[in-house]
Amino acid sequence: MPAAYSLFPPEGTPPDPWWQHFEDPELDRLVEEALSGDFGIMAAWARLRQAQALAVQAGAARYPEVDLEAGAAASRQRSTTDAGAETRGLQEYDLGIVSSYELDIWGRVRSTTEAARLASEATREELGAAAMSVAAGVAERWAGIISRRMQQRLLERQLESSRIYLELVELRFRKGMVGALDVLQQRQVVEEIRSQIPLVQAEEALLMNELAVLLGRYPGAGIGITRSEIPVPDALPPSGIPADLLALRPDVRAAGLRLSAADWRVAAARANRLPAVRLTGLGVYGADDLDRLFDNWILQLAGDLTAPLFDGGRRRAEVDLQQALADESLWNYRSTVYNAVKEVEDALSSEHHRREHIRILETRLTTADRALAQAVERYRRGLSDYLPVLTQILAYQGLERDIVLQRTRLLIDRIGLYRALGG
Repeated sequence: MPAAYSLFPPEGTPPDPWWQHFEDPELDRLVEEALSGDFGIMAAWARLRQAQALAVQAGAARYPEVDLEAGAAASRQRSTTDAGAETRGLQEYDLGIVSSYELDIWGRVRSTTEAARLASEATREELGAAAMSVAAGVAERWAGIISRRMQQRLLERQLESSRIYLELVELRFRKGMVGALDVLQQRQVVEEIRSQIPLVQAEEALLMNELAVLLGRYPGAGIGITRSEIPVPDALPPSGIPADLLALRPDVRAAGLRLSAADWRVAAARANRLPAVRLTGLGVYGADDLDRLFDNWILQLAGDLTAPLFDGGRRRAEVDLQQALADESLWNYRSTVYNAVKEVEDALSSEHHRREHIRILETRLTTADRALAQAVERYRRGLSDYLPVLTQILAYQGLERDIVLQRTRLLIDRIGLYRALGG
């Protein structure tokens, strides 16, 4: 693990739950609803119950198995003597307790139990990873919906201002001061802006449907989002050091637990090649009369030793299989750790450079605003044709839309950073 991230010094640990830093009650409500209603999380809970049941099954081998056996039989016997025919009924019954237990000399039972327990813990961590992804997904779509609404309002304002410019050009055309080309060019600008509004509305509807499914609702269900502006992320959260990810990221913890479970399965496969000692206990009784029930117990205790002599290489192949699975888990763990560090580095770098990009865009927007004012003034005085005005209109409006888009991406970068840090 590297000692520190490349852009920022280590400090503390990231806050959790991170979405509360946006100070939006609607987002808090949506995330909480998703964490309790998302279908993927519900499926993860079911997988956790399965893993816990398997762990209980594996651990049961550490204790003796006790069974109750009972049997009963009835018959009638008829015999003929000089004194006449005689019929006699016979009744037999038995009741016993049978117990069996394997002496875990080589640790096979313990290894199997430990592997199942670690697999159950890994499944719980994977549930945490699913919750982390769902929370980030809800926040991203929440930001996307607000962004689309901001874009629509911006397009409507740009459409209104473009219509004002069109009225100016049409007025000068009616007075014979400009040609029809100026009018047609400005009409193209108006229609171009108008054509963008339905696309933005469609994107918002798609995001609303995606968010509804994350919440466990039917697509199209009403979701109360009233915020009009996306929040501006505050100072970067404490990123800690890369080694912190081993404890903070649930997917990293899950991969580590899977690796440990694989090691225990290798130990169990090796122990399975050695002799096994099993004890069997039997306690039965049988009586002709119920009043002698407890006077006729027969107790037996037996032991057997089972040692594999020839199995065609099956047990050896099982050891090789489990060792290969452990090696696969090792490389998966390493890949998960490296990707975790990469995601944090990517999020930190992306936010750092995007903030600088937005700052430059805002400077360009100020310059474009002044240039547009100068171009319109020169056009009104007849000192230039309409092309400079058209060029500045397109540049200014494009910068406005780009700034909204980049601010949205900045917020999504922050969400990605919280997610990468294991929030």
